Amino acid sequence: MPTQIQMNRIIDEQGAAHWQRFCEQHDTSRLAEHESAIISIFGRSEFIARQCQAHPEWLHELIDEPTAAVDHATQLAELLEDITSEAAMHKAIRQYRNRHMLHLAWLDLHNEQSIETSLRATSELADALIYYTYLWIYNQLTARYGTPQGPYGPQPMLMLAMGKLGGMELNFSSDIDLIFCYPYKGETQGAKKSLEHQQFFNKVAQKLIAALDKVTVDGQVFRVDMRLRPFGDSGPLVSHFSAFEDYYQEQGRSWERFAMIKARPVNPRGDYNDELLQILRPFTFRRYLDFTTIDALRHMKGLINREIRRRGLRNNIKLGPGGIREVEFFAQSFQLIHGGREPLLRQRGLKDTLDALSELHIVEADTISMIYQNYLFLRKLEHTLQQLNDEQTQTLPDDEHGRAVLAAVMDYADYDTLGTALNAKMADIHAQFNDLVEEHHQAHDETDTLFSICKDAWQVDLGLEEFVALFDDYLEGDECEQVYRRLEDFRANLRNFRLGERGGSTLDELMPELLHTLVEAHPDRIEQVMRRVLSVIKAITGRTTYLNLLLENLSVLKQLVKLCERSEWIAVQIKRFPLLLDELLTPLYLEQQNTGAADSLREYQDELRQLLLRVEPEDVELTMDICRQFKLSQQLRIAASDINGSLPINKVSDKLTMLAEAILNSVIRYAWQQVSLRYGQPAHLNDNNLGFAVIGYGKLGGFELGYGSDLDLVFLHNAPKDSQTNGKRSVSAQQFYIKLAQRIMHFLNTTTLFGQLYETDLRLRPSGSAGLLCCHIDGFETYQRDEAWTWEHQALVRARGVAGDASLLSQFDVVRRQILTRQRALPSLISDVTSMREKMRTHLEHQREEGVDLKQCAGALPILSLSPNIWC
Repeated sequence: MPTQIQMNRIIDEQGAAHWQRFCEQHDTSRLAEHESAIISIFGRSEFIARQCQAHPEWLHELIDEPTAAVDHATQLAELLEDITSEAAMHKAIRQYRNRHMLHLAWLDLHNEQSIETSLRATSELADALIYYTYLWIYNQLTARYGTPQGPYGPQPMLMLAMGKLGGMELNFSSDIDLIFCYPYKGETQGAKKSLEHQQFFNKVAQKLIAALDKVTVDGQVFRVDMRLRPFGDSGPLVSHFSAFEDYYQEQGRSWERFAMIKARPVNPRGDYNDELLQILRPFTFRRYLDFTTIDALRHMKGLINREIRRRGLRNNIKLGPGGIREVEFFAQSFQLIHGGREPLLRQRGLKDTLDALSELHIVEADTISMIYQNYLFLRKLEHTLQQLNDEQTQTLPDDEHGRAVLAAVMDYADYDTLGTALNAKMADIHAQFNDLVEEHHQAHDETDTLFSICKDAWQVDLGLEEFVALFDDYLEGDECEQVYRRLEDFRANLRNFRLGERGGSTLDELMPELLHTLVEAHPDRIEQVMRRVLSVIKAITGRTTYLNLLLENLSVLKQLVKLCERSEWIAVQIKRFPLLLDELLTPLYLEQQNTGAADSLREYQDELRQLLLRVEPEDVELTMDICRQFKLSQQLRIAASDINGSLPINKVSDKLTMLAEAILNSVIRYAWQQVSLRYGQPAHLNDNNLGFAVIGYGKLGGFELGYGSDLDLVFLHNAPKDSQTNGKRSVSAQQFYIKLAQRIMHFLNTTTLFGQLYETDLRLRPSGSAGLLCCHIDGFETYQRDEAWTWEHQALVRARGVAGDASLLSQFDVVRRQILTRQRALPSLISDVTSMREKMRTHLEHQREEGVDLKQCAGALPILSLSPNIWC
């Protein structure tokens, strides 16, 4: 292998030949002092030598001050402004492309800019060339045929940049993947000869493709690939939004979801752009964890491997094991799995995506750093390869000259050393990729007899006697018969679902795993646990992604079985809200720390605030869903910790109470923003005060919330009678606080896909259901002093401020203390209490044939809470 000196000689020999030809044809008097540097760079790039030979003035620019930072928009607009013919336009954009690619290559091959800067600069150049070429063509055609109009003004042809261009990571000599669409059907307006929009935009698309892709004496701008559009080569060149939406809702395939992650409109931001992205988002990012992605990735990788073998590709740094494509697949898989619930993962750029994976603790930071640094190494190598002769290649060269250039630019002593480093980096990437896509669920070898039995039990049509005989060594006869009946009932119910081929095959692989886990872990009470688990499986049978989640993560399946065995309540919750299965992916989350109330409250508030920061403030529906998902997941974590003993029973209520307080505080802030946006804020407020407080009664006030407890609330304010809001639609402060209370109640009580946030009870407010939703603190004091019943004073014992202004909460504490420390006549107090209890029992005790109601029977829980109330 040539040494570094020999490599430099190989490079300089080729560079000298190019320089000799340049000197023969051009004046080099101004370039003599730079001869050595020019020979070196000519030797590193045939492309640079060829462009400088054709345009010697560009070489002078490079010597003076090469730069990649260019205002392409201004320069291209000026360049194309006075051009009237397509031929002249074609020439102008090709020369513009070559000139600026020349600058990029010069900087790259001298290592005067980072590969990240180069990728972005190449993408910005491509964006500008595409858009301003399109704009020239669009203006030419509208002058002839009129303008396609729409609800937001003239309709553009929206150009989706896909792949690396979409992510602003375009390589030096790349084709560009584009998809064209337009908003609405109709006819152009403003010219004698109008066209249907479809015809008009077809003409725009055809001319744009020709302008970019056609090879002339000046080369081509970019090779254009349109195969990613709906229906591929057989589909229309341009589709309108409705057809676009129908295609991706009904026929979009898994690989198209991978492609759409990077889809980015080249057009400037606008209403039409936003509408298009709204169409694509639900197709790309599902609102649940989507583990079908892994199977799709395996399939795509298999297709690539077969293509590599078919074409005999070797030493390919893009498609080979550990290549650029595997890094992209690695990041995109996590985006598709988690992106529906994590807006941070909806990034187009690879670095932003990898950073988000680290920030969200989905992938370890060290792993992310390694993958990204190795990726940059591969991208730099790719750019260098393509800058040799402006050719789209990712295959390492066989010739000595190409190898010498790679080693020199990559700063290695020789090509062998470079190759060793490259192999190590690709091996590290490939190991991470394999860890992602390996068949996790194939966890049993041929010696696992029980698993083979479980497969036969589900996949073979067996009678009862055959089934019992199969499990003779593992289950008692009665238990085995119950399992058989339970499985047969489940199988019969499957007829009510449209599973599809993928769902059916996933379930066929999952059920033996479930049986295996049940028989191993719970042979003595298998039927009871199976009933609970199968109720969950039945709930997710129509949602293949959750079946995949369990199959791809057998630890999650085992955790589900464990929790269902310990608690039917958990089984019911997961059945109602399958998104809770996501929580089982991180068992550590299911072990709540035995922290104090204040610490728990702070932790819940911080986590919920971080989740809500990722939601647009005006997206009420998503905000409500995020709060409900947060409550459900946190309750599951508390319940799991309760079950496994990591959280003492006396701390469970504390946690549930602090969770409710954290959510309540967030709801108040959100409701305040909404109401004040409409009416302004009460004018008497200052220092960020709200003049508002929430009092928690009952179990909320006493730190005794259970998993299904409702919230007994009273809303207070301290606004002066004459106070008004300062918004355009001014209302009295009293009305403002009533509207605020209504908004809070709406947020808490509305039933969405994820259930209610909390059921609430406001009947403990002054005058009960007939009273104002939000009462002035003075009115509250007057009512408690002069009108409240004894039972209302009893309720006040467990009342406490749970949210709002500190000053107002202090006023409440003073009122509460005054009322509770009043002297009372003991006989009348006892009479009031016992009378009230008898009324409660008469109206509320559940009449049951058997069993005891621990809440309403004599000596039950309410008595425990009433007896300390006989005070003074």
